Amino acid sequence: MMLNLEKTFFKKRILIYGLGKSGLSTYSFLKKSNAISLFDDRIIVKKKIKDSHTTYKEITKKEFDYIIISPGIDINKCKLSRFLKKNHKKIYTDLDIFYSRYAFNQKITITGTNGKSTTAKLLHDILKDQKKDVRLVGNIGNPILLEKKIKKDTLFVIEASSYQLEYSKLFKTNISIILNITPDHLERHKTINKYVGAKFKLIKNQSKNDIAILNTKNFYIKRELKKKKFAPSILKIEKYTSDKFIKKINNYYFDTDGNKENLTFVLKVSKLLNLKNNLLLKTLKNFKGLSFRQEIIHNSKFLKVINDSKATSFSSSEKLLKSLKNIYWIMGGLSKKGDKFLLKKNDCKNIKLYIFGQNQNFFINQLKNKMEFQSFLNLKTLMAKIFLDIKNENNFIKKTILFSPASASFDSFRNFEERGKYFNKLIKKNIR
Repeated sequence: MMLNLEKTFFKKRILIYGLGKSGLSTYSFLKKSNAISLFDDRIIVKKKIKDSHTTYKEITKKEFDYIIISPGIDINKCKLSRFLKKNHKKIYTDLDIFYSRYAFNQKITITGTNGKSTTAKLLHDILKDQKKDVRLVGNIGNPILLEKKIKKDTLFVIEASSYQLEYSKLFKTNISIILNITPDHLERHKTINKYVGAKFKLIKNQSKNDIAILNTKNFYIKRELKKKKFAPSILKIEKYTSDKFIKKINNYYFDTDGNKENLTFVLKVSKLLNLKNNLLLKTLKNFKGLSFRQEIIHNSKFLKVINDSKATSFSSSEKLLKSLKNIYWIMGGLSKKGDKFLLKKNDCKNIKLYIFGQNQNFFINQLKNKMEFQSFLNLKTLMAKIFLDIKNENNFIKKTILFSPASASFDSFRNFEERGKYFNKLIKKNIR
């Protein structure tokens, strides 16, 4: 820990790069006690910002103590790329600023390729129901520096992405959780090793008094643990919550493998914190999950419809596919660099595949030998065909329409939320 940590970002010359939510919250937090310069690759004029947008020329002439970059900034592909590489040691993040001010508050930080938001929300709800002063921040909820009225006993549940962790230098957490790692965001990190390294920074920064909870069934996590020794106590997750306990909860949300995995981590934390079991069970029974993440939007005698628009890679769809029967799987969008479909042909017997969008050839090449498929230019035409196929099937077996695109949404939509809302709209039109 640095000496006088609280004063690290005090009375300094600071450049804030990136004026999205994270950058603006950083500006708001630091502006009173620092000389701030602002830069964004887009020309942005904000009424609430007194400091003017600094030009590239001005930046190269200035001397900064720190450069705070937003998670969306890729130092290899941005306007200040050369300047950032030259001043790499000065780069910090909003997580570092937060830690400098609130080093002694308890922090539980969750990362992983899939399930971060759901696990963070579940843990937050459990702690809130246990009457804790808990805040849900980071990649989910509020930007971390917007939280107010923080006391000594305020507890933080933080969702951290690889983008946030990549450039953090000071940030440290009491309990770290890595749910899983599969190839993702390789267009930014370039290699799987760099992506794994960004995730493991969470544990690398911990001390021997801290705790790391890791899914040691995961290939990349297991490999990293064999390669290096880490300071914190490591708790291994090797099997998921039992079906016996799931039945006790009586919440169908936890029937799928992915949500069983998320629940296992949360129960491990609950045990560490000595939470009350009766309140814990009550929270689990009432948990509804998050919108567009394995969200059941229709459930009748013969049809279940799941909106999993958040699924942006094969790995985020695979566990759900393995957990369901009689699946009409809808997928398509922008494929991710290095993404591979790992389910075997035997695991795909119950799946009928419907592909939409402009990037169909990639998905067809990956999946054509594993399951029967049809392809469509758009989601609207696809939905009409699915309901026709279900009608023509004419049997009394319950079917599941699974919207789990396994790809990014940017070919047709602004984000996964817009994609999810559009799917819900189409379902309402087809189910009357």
